[in-house]
Amino acid sequence: MKINTWFGTLEIGSAGEILESIFLSKDIRELALHSLSLRDSKSDLPPEGFDLKNAAIKSGFVDSPAAYYSLLHEVTLEAAKLQVSGALTPDQRIIQAVEALDDINETTNALSERLSEWYGGYFPESGLGGEDLALFIVKYGSRENVGSEDPLYPKASNSMGAKLEPADEALLRGFAENVCSLYERRRQIEAYIEDSMELVAPNLKLIAGPMLGARLISLAGSLEKLAEFPSSTIQVIGASKALFKHLRARAPSPKHGIIYSHPLINTAPWWVRGKVARAVASKLSLAARIDFYSGEKDPSLTEKLEAKVLQIRTLNPRPPQKRQESGAKPKKRRRK
Repeated sequence: MKINTWFGTLEIGSAGEILESIFLSKDIRELALHSLSLRDSKSDLPPEGFDLKNAAIKSGFVDSPAAYYSLLHEVTLEAAKLQVSGALTPDQRIIQAVEALDDINETTNALSERLSEWYGGYFPESGLGGEDLALFIVKYGSRENVGSEDPLYPKASNSMGAKLEPADEALLRGFAENVCSLYERRRQIEAYIEDSMELVAPNLKLIAGPMLGARLISLAGSLEKLAEFPSSTIQVIGASKALFKHLRARAPSPKHGIIYSHPLINTAPWWVRGKVARAVASKLSLAARIDFYSGEKDPSLTEKLEAKVLQIRTLNPRPPQKRQESGAKPKKRRRK
């Protein structure tokens, strides 16, 4: 009988004796990789109750129990390290990028507001904000440095803001440079997400766009979990508060979650928005399954979705009329 062990292959006779042995080298990494491959393949594993320690000693792989357990300890640690390092799958990297993007957006918005409020005391008429204001401060600093070729020169020349001292100007320039670097980092992460979605989930990117598709994967926890979700769950994912409110207080059920940002949904008339959301969620569910199980891109998904949405809007051109309650008693006229 042939059995595969973590240290090699053994040929065992009917009486349990070792007939032949083929050992691996005692390289820790090689043994760890072999152990992980056995766990995945589960081919010719030792029978229950088989003593691997005695087999390793009798076959000559090690010369003592202490040497066996010492080597096994090192191999186990290396296998655990390999498992941890391999746990960050491509879809998990997308999830980390989405969460990093959310953190950067939160930080950038807070710092941009602080910069706008701070610089507003020196040049309140600028009308700039966000990255435009940060770039303006990095370029000019004080409004007194604005050249006549700049469109803001007239406002800068007649501004009612306070005078910007050199020390404050240097501080504001450095602050603005940090804000600009955050905006640039955000663009880099967005480009990374777009490229990664094309490799990991091309059909989901085709239907939802790179950012919405990545956020769906992030909320689901992985592409595998998203592929297991029914379309009804994908339709309301991200609307947990509204869903719980519906379940507890009998409030109206949510018609959509984060997929509301999809252009086919947010541009649809309100009376067909729920039907369009169901159609989009159905195609998103199909796209996630194709991406996870085959990975082949199917351009026809977009055409079918657009045709379905067009059919929904054609069949429902006007909002539904309010129904009058049947059996309602007519109001009694008051006698004069």
